[in-house]
Amino acid sequence: MVKTKGASRLPRPDASEPAEAVRLPGGRWHRHLGSLAFIAPGAIWLLAIVGYPLLETIRDSFYNSDSTRFVGVANFKTIFSTADILVTFRNNVIWVIVFPFFVTFLGLVFAVLTERIRWATAFKAIIFMPIAFSATTSGLVWNSIMNIDPHVGMVNATLETVSDWFSPPGLYPVNTSAGQTVAALAATGLRSGPGGTLESTATVAAGQTAKLGLVGISPTALQMIGAAQAVVAPPAPGRVSGLVWRDFSPSHPTDRGTVFSDEDGVAGLSVTLLGGDGSSAGSTVTDSHGDFTFTGVGSGTYRIQLDSSNFSSGFTGIYWLSGTQSLTPTSGLSQTAQALFSIPLVDLSMIIAYLWIWAGFAMVIIGAGLASLNREVLEAARIDGATEWQTFRRVTMPMLAPVLVVVLVTMIINVLKVFDIIVNMAPSTSQANTLAVAMYDYGFASSPSNNGLASAIALILFVLVMPVIYINLKRIR
Repeated sequence: MVKTKGASRLPRPDASEPAEAVRLPGGRWHRHLGSLAFIAPGAIWLLAIVGYPLLETIRDSFYNSDSTRFVGVANFKTIFSTADILVTFRNNVIWVIVFPFFVTFLGLVFAVLTERIRWATAFKAIIFMPIAFSATTSGLVWNSIMNIDPHVGMVNATLETVSDWFSPPGLYPVNTSAGQTVAALAATGLRSGPGGTLESTATVAAGQTAKLGLVGISPTALQMIGAAQAVVAPPAPGRVSGLVWRDFSPSHPTDRGTVFSDEDGVAGLSVTLLGGDGSSAGSTVTDSHGDFTFTGVGSGTYRIQLDSSNFSSGFTGIYWLSGTQSLTPTSGLSQTAQALFSIPLVDLSMIIAYLWIWAGFAMVIIGAGLASLNREVLEAARIDGATEWQTFRRVTMPMLAPVLVVVLVTMIINVLKVFDIIVNMAPSTSQANTLAVAMYDYGFASSPSNNGLASAIALILFVLVMPVIYINLKRIR
């Protein structure tokens, strides 16, 4: 090839560069000017609402409560030496350990079910529906569901129904949760016996009558049972008879031991005749007038016993949202150790409510992962003789592991900053606090607020979240 004299030398185009970059000086930057112009407003706004508050929070964490005096790391020392704040760390640990694994497990179970049932669309809609509600709404709903009153709380109502099948309450239950005792019912001729029973103070023999008075019995309960006016049963040879009545007369409010015409018998009571050695010599039930009779009584002396089943309260409800009831034994531990190592029942209750919200999200993500699996590999495993469980455990799970990790890490980030369901579900957040709730309490809810302490808690929360975010970004890349 002959070169023309004086011909200008053109730069040799690089195959990796577009033609525009070769023809135009500085073309690479010129191509991005339009993109930068579009990104600039959003970037500036992001710096304003994220970057500046972050820097200000870091600064305030080293200042006093009103951010006027530098105090160094004093706020961080306060955080790690205050029992109430240490409880928030414990609760965050419980949330991080329990919730992500359970929600991922439930999401996996639901995702597998949707591939094996005919009404999968309806099933997905039902499971995914709670995520459409706000956490505030869900917290209020579950607060009612777990109410200790069985007439309000569905959980306690269900447990009460099952409990009453096996251990029905007595006709005159004693409210032990309110501090009432069976012994307080004894008014006339009775004393406290073993195992929650009441025994007659005096012995009786054949041909004699015992009068046993009770107080604290609800007149409404007597009306519902059909109690009638108290009548003293007449004595008879070879028999031990008696009367159990409500020893309170509206006309004689201070008189005890005398049966008046405006007093009712206590009907339906289980009564046992005890021999001298404490063994049972017979049992019966009081009639509508409160009378009872034991026939065929031999010689000797006896005592009358009102059985404990009469006063059994049955199932009284579980206080699911109690911050004082723990799932782990804490006896023998110091107060600080109890605060750190106990698992309050309220944490479990709120985790259940949060699972209800987020199980649908996990199901959808894992379901998408299942749908994208190579079915030929699964079919090959089945042809080789693998059972369904072996195929799932040795083929499906390893192929699905990246999706499970994404769900797990996302849920860890979620619960590290869990806030709204705790505020709206726990009646008292003292034992249910997390770092996010403590930050809000110190920064906004308390009076006066402690801006320095709230900023220090926020900074700690930010530091805890960053490694998880880094892992998540690394997984995405």
